[in-house]
Order: sequence, then structure tokens, then C-alpha cells
Amino acid sequence: MTSRLKDVAARAGVSIRTVSNVVSGSAHVAEDTRVKVQRVLDELGYRPNQAARNLRGGRTGLVGLAIPELHSPYFAELAALVVESAAQRSWTVVIDQTHGDPDAERRLLEGTGGRLVDGLIISPWSISPEELTACARVPVVLLGERASQGLADHVAVDNTLAAKEATAHLLSTGHRRVAAIGLQPHLGNGTARQRLEGYRNALRAAGIGPDPALEKPVTALHRKDGAEAMTALLRQEARPDAVFAFTDELALGALHMAISSGLRVPEDLALVGFDGIEDARYANPALTTVVPDKRQIAERALQCLADRIHSPATTVPPLDIVVPHALEVRASSARVP
Repeated sequence: MTSRLKDVAARAGVSIRTVSNVVSGSAHVAEDTRVKVQRVLDELGYRPNQAARNLRGGRTGLVGLAIPELHSPYFAELAALVVESAAQRSWTVVIDQTHGDPDAERRLLEGTGGRLVDGLIISPWSISPEELTACARVPVVLLGERASQGLADHVAVDNTLAAKEATAHLLSTGHRRVAAIGLQPHLGNGTARQRLEGYRNALRAAGIGPDPALEKPVTALHRKDGAEAMTALLRQEARPDAVFAFTDELALGALHMAISSGLRVPEDLALVGFDGIEDARYANPALTTVVPDKRQIAERALQCLADRIHSPATTVPPLDIVVPHALEVRASSARVP
């Protein structure tokens, strides 16, 4: 026999509303109550009729995820975690690729792209927070480096601090000519700007002035761009002895070019990337990288979205959530005796 909400409520000794909040993933439930209700849900094998719930609530059960690049390993790994976490809420994720195009971002926010979703998680590269919130027709959560200015829930790592730690690690192993690969003056998404700021902060803390010759811009954040930037650095008379790349893809391209040019890594050139993608672990040598907690990014973003969807009239101000990161030191920057 199929269990009902009132059966779960009776056994758990709580109200039907409380059970409903636990099933829907609402944050407005005490943790001990949530655990108790979830235990009863599991014992009774309760399965919500998602279609009926959506119809009653005027919702579709679909949430959107808008990311700049599907082929990027970082965004692919993050998307997989969002889908996995959404499934626990009986949500289906509709994924769109924007390429950072402002018109594509606007269409998704305005709902003119043919997608009927209850809420949207977006990593914007082009439009401002003010325009973003003005365009949005559904609850929105922002990912990434573009700050929300207090206009929408925002989930990200502290890029400036993480970049400073990555650069400081290279300096701590005795390197003094540390290059940066990944400047993007043609874009306004903030990623490169924040990571450049952290890189320069670490240099200044070590008493080293930034050298424009060691700061290499790129068109995109891919392996090819990292290889081209590394080639330019190696053609200079005063070569770097270490490189901080703003993404792991850039670092992998730089690593390939350095080894192809006859350099030993890390003996002749140390390398650090950013993003913690799986490829970095299996590079040769394995790549040191800043690892954002991508699972927590996905879960915290979905929790914010659930709270806004289920409580549209809430007066809780938008949250600015900073998730943890870690510097995972591997062979590409290990201290050389």
C-alpha cells in the first residue's frame, strides 16, 4: 500500500506541513526534525507523486542550469554534480550553453528560449547583476566570479585568496620569476581579474613587483591558449621559473609546451593550475591545482533555489555564499632538492 504524507506525519509525530517541507527540501526545518522525518520516509518507502505536486504548486519540476561551455571539464563536472543533487529533490535539470554571449544569457533569464523552468542557476560571463535581476522571470542563483551586488543569491569560491595561495606556494619553493597565464582584458566576467589580483598580492607580499612581461593574456581558457602563452614566455630572454595558470586547461597546455621544449617539470619550470579537474590528477607530472568544492557549489546553489521557489514571498536578503577550496600540491610544483 502506498504511504501518504499523513501516514509519515503520524508516525514521526510532526505536522503534514513539516513532512512536506522535508520532502521538498525546504531549509525551514530543524536538522533533528529533518533527520527524524527522513528516517520515517525511508521506513515507509514514501515516494512523492511529483507530477501531482508540481501541478498543485503551479510548477514544472524543471530547473535550468546555464553555463558558458559544455566542453569545459570544470563546467562538465559541475553540471554532473548539479544533476545528481537535483535528482535528490526529484528535479530535472535542463542544461543550456551560453558561450558567454549576452543575448543568450538574456534569453534564458527572460524565458524566451522556450524553456519552462521553475528556477535558474547561471554562471554569467557578460551581463551585469543589475541587468540580470531585471531580466529574470524566475528565481535565479548566480555561480562564479561575477558578484551579485546583493541582488541575487551567489555561490562561489574566493578566487583572489585562492590565487594568492597558489602563487605563494610557488614562491615558497624558491621561485622568483613566477608568470601568470590567463589574463582576459576583453571579457568582463571577473575570473581573470580576481585571479590576477591574488597573483599580484602574493608577489607584493614576497617583496616582488609585478612584471608585465610575465603576465600573459589569452583569448580563451583552453589548452591551446595555454600552449600559445607558454610559447611566448619561452621566447623571452628572461624566462620564468614557474607559472600560475588561471585554469587547469591552460596549465595542461602550458605543461605540454614546456615538456615539448625540453624543459623538466618541476626542475626547470614549476606549474600550478586552478579548477581541480580530473585530468589534472592524471597529467605527467600530475598537476598541482586549486580545487574548489564543486559538490558544495552544486548543493548550496540548489538549496538557495529551493528556498526561493518554495517561498517566493520571502524577505530573506540574497545570500553571498563562499564555498571552501584547497590547494592540492602534486608533482608539477613539488620542491626540488
